[in-house]
Amino acid sequence: MAKLGLFFTRGVSLKTWEKVGNLDREIKPYQKLLSYFDEIYFFTYDKKIHKPSLYNIVVLGASVFRKELKNIDVYKTNQMNGSWKAVIAKKLYSKKLVVRQGYQWSIFARNKKVAYWKQLLISLIERFAYKNADAIMVSSKADIDYIIEKYKTDSNKIYYMPNYVDTELFKPMNIPNQDKRGRICTVAKLEKQKNLENLIEAVRPLDIELIIIGSGSLKDRLKSLAPSNVKIIENIPNNKLPEEINKSQLFILPSHFEGCPKALLEAMSCGVPVIGTKVPGIDEIIKHKENGYLCDISIESIRMAIKEVLSDEELRGKISLNGRKTILENFSLDKLIEKEKEIYKNL
Repeated sequence: MAKLGLFFTRGVSLKTWEKVGNLDREIKPYQKLLSYFDEIYFFTYDKKIHKPSLYNIVVLGASVFRKELKNIDVYKTNQMNGSWKAVIAKKLYSKKLVVRQGYQWSIFARNKKVAYWKQLLISLIERFAYKNADAIMVSSKADIDYIIEKYKTDSNKIYYMPNYVDTELFKPMNIPNQDKRGRICTVAKLEKQKNLENLIEAVRPLDIELIIIGSGSLKDRLKSLAPSNVKIIENIPNNKLPEEINKSQLFILPSHFEGCPKALLEAMSCGVPVIGTKVPGIDEIIKHKENGYLCDISIESIRMAIKEVLSDEELRGKISLNGRKTILENFSLDKLIEKEKEIYKNL
């Protein structure tokens, strides 16, 4: 009986996933992996142990569970932050370890200009995890070269595994837009990385409505800056997002940098034309004027991109069709789960 143990990101619990509206989305791939594993365990930072199992997955709290760890065949990390627990468990119980990272932590730390000593610590954690991993899953092709060059990691154990999209949930829905001005939206954390202040300034003089869905430390500041044509909505459940996205004529993600942005992928899967900034993590997905539109991070460039895409019906139609096709061919949940199963078989 093969068993998988997932180590949650440091500090993250099921309540965290539920609070930000991502519980169903995050659990779904593991429900599908139950066709390969007999049992799956979540090692979370919940204060209480959840019994009976949730979605046929055993959820364990923040305590140490030696018995369960001994009986698990494969350990997997959800993100690099907190990965040391899985590495230590591997060393104690001689199990296989899959290190998964949704974004390269050391690159994000550098981009966010965190303290230098923290950057050094993060690099040490990454080195520790990659050295002891039997397989490494990365969400960006650029990360493969980075890991090989920086940490001298064997390329044969690195697998490109981008974020997935449930294409049956995120699909075109033909919901009419009731606002004659036009409606655009974004789904993003309300943090500096997402460049939302520039987005707000870009749409301020335009006769359109901008819907920002998300939460974060900049909520109050962004609300104070928002003009009457900008509306900020707190997080909503993931299964409600397709409707909100489909109400819009355009989706935009104006970030300074990204890993493999799920919100962008989900909007493309809905067949909604997308605009993204020409930065790492986005320009790997969007091909300019083919399956999306690329612009710079500046207010002027964002504004020009919005105006051009909204004014060109033929371009929107092309981007819409190719965006959906891109997701079906490269980012669908079922295809990526089959790819992940092959990784476990190789172990």
